[in-house]
Amino acid sequence: MDDRGVVNDRLYALSNPQGNIASGKNTRRFRKIDGLFSLIGKLTDDGVAVEFPDGLILKHKHKNLNTKLSQTLGQVVSVTKEAEISHFDDGAIHILTSSSITKLQKALPNSNIDERRFRANIIIDLPADLSDDDLIGKIINIDDVKLKITHKTQRCRMVTLEQGDLNYKPEILKEIYSEYGLDFGIYACVISPGTITLNSVVTLESD
Repeated sequence: MDDRGVVNDRLYALSNPQGNIASGKNTRRFRKIDGLFSLIGKLTDDGVAVEFPDGLILKHKHKNLNTKLSQTLGQVVSVTKEAEISHFDDGAIHILTSSSITKLQKALPNSNIDERRFRANIIIDLPADLSDDDLIGKIINIDDVKLKITHKTQRCRMVTLEQGDLNYKPEILKEIYSEYGLDFGIYACVISPGTITLNSVVTLESD
C-alpha cells in the first residue's frame, strides 16, 4: 500500500466520452454501464490488459481495445488512467469484517454471501461481538501498515449482479437496505504505507 491506497488498485478504469467512470450507478462522476462483470482486468508490466467473454485479451495500448470494449458494452467507452479525478468510488481502502458477513448470511440463509460480491481490499476476521460500528474512527495496524477507519461503505446494485460462478441475487441489496440503510463495509485511509500479507494479525490502537 502507498499513500493512495493499494498499489495500482483502480488505477485504470473505463470511461465514456463525457469523462464519467463506468460503474453500477449514476452519479456526478459515475455512469451505470451493464456488462462490466463480463470483463476481467489484468495488470501487466506496462499497464493493464482486458480479457473479454470470448477469451480475447488485449493490452490497453492495443489499437482495437476501445472499439472492442464499446462493442461488448453497447456504448462508447475507453480505458483511462487515473489523473486529477480519482477512480475510487469513495474511500481509498475498502474493508469487510467477518462478523458483518456472517450476520448477513444468517439473514439470507438461501443466498451465498460471497466476499467477491463486495470487492473489498481487506477482509478482517472480527470477533462476533464486534461490528463495523466499533471500528469507525479507530486506527488499525496490519504488519507495517497503519490505517484509519473513516466511514461506512454505501452499496449499490453491483453486489447483486452475476459474476463468475455467482448468480444474480437481488435480495442481497434489499436486505442491506432494510437492515443497514445501504451501508455494508467500511472505508479507511492510509496513515503509514507498507506491505501486508495474508493471515496477518490486525491490532487496534487504543484511544
